[in-house]
Amino acid sequence: MAALRDRLGDVEAEGSTSHQGSSGVEVVLHSDPATPAPLCPHGPTLLFVKVSQGKEETRRFYACSACRDRKDCSFFQWEDEKLSGARLAAREAHNRTCQPPLSRTKCVERYLKFIELPLSQRKFCQGCQQLLLPDDWEKHLEHQVVGDISVTQLKRPSQLLYPLENKKTNAQYLFADRSCHFLIDLLSTLEFRRVLCVGTPSCFRLHELIRLKASGDKKSNIKSLLLDIDFRYSQFYVEDSFCHYNMFNHHFFDGKAALEVCRTFLQEDKGEGVIMVTDPPFGGLVEPLAVTFKKLIAMWKEGQSQGNNHKELPIFWIFPYFFESRICQFFPSFCMLDYQVDYDNHALYKHGKTGRKQSPVRIFTNIPPNKIILPVEEGYRFCPLCQRYVSLENQHCEHCNSCTSKDGRKWNHCFLCKKCVKPSWIHCSICNHCALPDHSCEGPKDGCFICGELDHKREPSESRSKEKVIR
Repeated sequence: MAALRDRLGDVEAEGSTSHQGSSGVEVVLHSDPATPAPLCPHGPTLLFVKVSQGKEETRRFYACSACRDRKDCSFFQWEDEKLSGARLAAREAHNRTCQPPLSRTKCVERYLKFIELPLSQRKFCQGCQQLLLPDDWEKHLEHQVVGDISVTQLKRPSQLLYPLENKKTNAQYLFADRSCHFLIDLLSTLEFRRVLCVGTPSCFRLHELIRLKASGDKKSNIKSLLLDIDFRYSQFYVEDSFCHYNMFNHHFFDGKAALEVCRTFLQEDKGEGVIMVTDPPFGGLVEPLAVTFKKLIAMWKEGQSQGNNHKELPIFWIFPYFFESRICQFFPSFCMLDYQVDYDNHALYKHGKTGRKQSPVRIFTNIPPNKIILPVEEGYRFCPLCQRYVSLENQHCEHCNSCTSKDGRKWNHCFLCKKCVKPSWIHCSICNHCALPDHSCEGPKDGCFICGELDHKREPSESRSKEKVIR
């Protein structure tokens, strides 16, 4: 079954809505409130089904929404499996033992005590990743402890905490300061007053820099709320600044109190002046993320007057460019900006590289692109025909009437395909479309991954379950 879970990553990495080879795993939207999904330590689980081309779907199962590696969360249950009372009780006990050792309220109490300590008594255990009060010192005598934790360090906890680099669960890559400051300047230019930062330490770094700027610049009036699954952040922020949250199932670990913090933040000033910025793990499934984001949008809309029903919650979704079709499938009003987002602790996603070595991470947004100015000094130009900023190598195609490149390189127009393609692709007369020169012409034809029919792609056929399948 571990191999089956690994396939989730393989399927998602394709970044397209077409077939995925001979087999794959799909997420099933669990829509029956009468049968809620079972809980794992990370909240409600997701329903999955393994599918094979030309075959009916196989037995469905529940698995963790956040951890795609069963080493991180071993939860597994067949959809039709009946559990005994003893097993359910054991599962509930296990879930409780996996929760953070301190409640959210206790973390806030400890933080307020910590900042009142003299500098010489402010200590941080690197091994336990924990701020230490004097009563804790004896338990950490043999640990690697850092002393004299300054107020500046407390305001930038990303420099104290180790990133968790499991890309399937945490993917804790940090925005480079260049990208962070670009985003903060852009948010200020667009006159946003509140930023909902959802998931991963990149948003954590953005969150802390927004707060740092607000505390040092009286002219800055931007506030930030961070939602993230890493409970370690709880020890650095009070309740209205951080919520322990799973973005893959819209689960607030601290219940209604945390949910109301988020709701109040989104609906402040009747929902005006707020934007959501999210940078999910690159190995994360697009479909449950889209479902979660729509729930946050609905929460924001609750505070809107009836005359503003046409308005959308502004969003920056930061994700690799090859997920463009998947994202736009759920959010048709989104467009992709050419700005290349880079990261400090990622070997490949760094600014200044060229060709295929450039960062593939982009910003997807429902904000009109003509309102977003990209820095000319970093290699961007304004296209008067497209009315948006693009990378220098992204040339306007007169046939497509668009600047068509997605990856920062100059793309070539194929008159047979009637579209621009990557410079490394050539037109294959056998496949009748452009592909890499060494591609296999014997791959599966376009059409339904399940039943093989050519008139649709991976849509539920009449013989399959009528329950909606999220692809």
